Amino acid sequence: MARHLRYGGKLLGICGGLQMLGTHLHDPDGIEGAAGSSTGLGWLSLQTTLQPHKQLHRVHGRLLLGDASVSGYEIHCGISSGAALARPLLQLDDGRTDGAISDDGQVLGTYVHGVFDHPQALAALLAWAGLAQVAPLDLAALREASLERLADAVHTHLDTVALTRLISRETACGN
Repeated sequence: MARHLRYGGKLLGICGGLQMLGTHLHDPDGIEGAAGSSTGLGWLSLQTTLQPHKQLHRVHGRLLLGDASVSGYEIHCGISSGAALARPLLQLDDGRTDGAISDDGQVLGTYVHGVFDHPQALAALLAWAGLAQVAPLDLAALREASLERLADAVHTHLDTVALTRLISRETACGN
């Protein structure tokens, strides 16, 4: 990763990835193993302290890099602090900010899972990574097409008439 960054590459960490991109990860209560502290990768000026209570939130907001709408969820037990958080990646609708952008713009981090699920946000992140020419996937359309293929396969290969007869017979018998 260091070589990748040295040659101009980009790096994005989500959730635990954000925490590892910081300078230190503290686990005073031994939540993730033995109590203690670990040195992070140091590419974001932040440190994280693990807490006994897990954060679980659905979130909506804007990706500040490209001003794209995002929604997703947070599920983590860490609280991060540090200078890197002064350059957030997301502005959430509830007024909070999330994530960080490194001073050189090469490293991003967020606690929000799902930032790749929205075509405009994915396009903005691909552009940030130098891949603007790559067409982002529309995951909702891909999911819908997959469900349609599954429905077609069920319709083709399942004897729905026999299944309906079986269900009717079970219902008529009171079972």
